[in-house]
Amino acid sequence: MKTSYEVAVMPGDGIGPEVTEAAVAVLDSAARNHGVQLVRTTYEAGAEYYRRTGEAISEAVLVAAGEADAVLFGAMGLPDVRRPDGTETGPQVELRERYGLFASLRPTKLFAGVPTRLKADKIDILVIRETTEGLFAGRNDYREPSDESVSDRMTITRATCEKLFDLAFAQARSRRHHQGTPGRVTLLDKANALPSQAFMRKIFDEVALRHPDIENDRRYIDAGAMMFVTAPESYDVVVSENIFGDITSEIGAGIVGGLGVAPSADIGLRHGVFQPSHGTAPELAGLAVANPVAAILSAAMLLDWLAERHGDERCNGAAGAIRSAVEHVLACGPKTRDIGGDAKTSEVTEALLKQLNRVAMR
Repeated sequence: MKTSYEVAVMPGDGIGPEVTEAAVAVLDSAARNHGVQLVRTTYEAGAEYYRRTGEAISEAVLVAAGEADAVLFGAMGLPDVRRPDGTETGPQVELRERYGLFASLRPTKLFAGVPTRLKADKIDILVIRETTEGLFAGRNDYREPSDESVSDRMTITRATCEKLFDLAFAQARSRRHHQGTPGRVTLLDKANALPSQAFMRKIFDEVALRHPDIENDRRYIDAGAMMFVTAPESYDVVVSENIFGDITSEIGAGIVGGLGVAPSADIGLRHGVFQPSHGTAPELAGLAVANPVAAILSAAMLLDWLAERHGDERCNGAAGAIRSAVEHVLACGPKTRDIGGDAKTSEVTEALLKQLNRVAMR
């Protein structure tokens, strides 16, 4: 078991620095209470960095991210900072590609005290989005300049699918053991129309045979997206292609209170980047009203990652303490305005720190 863990922190743009500051405070407190030593180093990256330097992340910072035990990543990108091809700039995809972060884990959980427009007693879904292929596979392809048409390609490979689906079944097994969820994996695809998606389903069926203890299901993405709203209780673990997973995970966030309570983890076989699912919300930057919960729950996922990779139960304890504190504060307040309250970012953070310390002193 390691004596300390190196964590690279990249606060980012817009509200990124504000929610990252909150996440770091809670992460440090929970780690300290459970005897976990974290060595943090903060790095600059993102749209403002691109505006000044012409690159979203430097090679030195990319290397440092790979050498760290984990990366805590704030929101990055700004709508008015664009690459020459018109796309927003941000290093998220570069990190995924550099370190083989093939899966984004995006929990969708309805907490007591958080309003939802659905009539649902319980929503607890894990969306797993493939992150390096699908419709992102050709983002760097050469394109002849044209004002008439532009094409993107969707690429699905066996190697990535097998890793992705093995991970999905392992997550379903772990959730069943630790959380009492059903233990079921649902593939969302468009196998009725796209050959790449039919290939993806074929591999899913093959991998499912290796996990006979876990139920499996497959649905077309259009009907499956609808069922996030009409029958969310039918889902446990959902796995999908890059863009389909991106969209359905945001639908998932929408039914449990919004992106302010939606954490995520981009993981590979050896590296992990942990960040809130929301964007930089530049219109809120500096107002001290951003919801820090998604960033804080992402920090809990960072501790989960360290616990799993290093067999460190102290990290498990710290992650569990953060989640318990979040559940308490969301149920009792204070809450930010996006989920029905009027509290400042700092007030929510202080309430979480007090709850962590209160429990630690028992």
